[in-house]
Amino acid sequence: MADLMSPREREEYRALRNTIRSRGTARTWVFLAGLTAWAGLAIGTAELLPIPLATLLPLLVLAGAFEAVFALHVGVERVGRYLQVFYADRWERTAMAFGAPLAGTGADPLFALFFALATVFNFAPLLFASPTDSEIVVIGGVHALVLARIVLARRAALRQRTVDLARFQQLYDDQRRDR
Repeated sequence: MADLMSPREREEYRALRNTIRSRGTARTWVFLAGLTAWAGLAIGTAELLPIPLATLLPLLVLAGAFEAVFALHVGVERVGRYLQVFYADRWERTAMAFGAPLAGTGADPLFALFFALATVFNFAPLLFASPTDSEIVVIGGVHALVLARIVLARRAALRQRTVDLARFQQLYDDQRRDR
């Protein structure tokens, strides 16, 4: 394949493979840094703010970390599908054809379970602080929104490869027709 590429295509291919590698690594570090920042804020704000409000700042950081992980994942997958279609990348084709590994042996690239657990743990102090009904509804609702976002993002991520592959194939076919 490399022999059939122009110098510009070879450079683009290398840059895109490097993008996948660096974003994949960044995703793990963003997760770890985000969870660490969340934990520190959860402890710190519990000491400085009244409990109902103390859960919101750490939740914002937790949600932001999840969004960053999700954005990195979406980008990596999209670049992979581009390489699969426009460069007939053997690794990407094989990885997609391989499919899901045996139950329990796959990793979650979004760390969704950990983000969901952290969201639940973030809400727990509120329950021990004798909150009012309105505090439970409002603060609980915000936590529920974060949990819903995690679930919806995970569902979208599960469909992304197939959807992106079809779209890139359509773009590739359109470009070939226009030549």
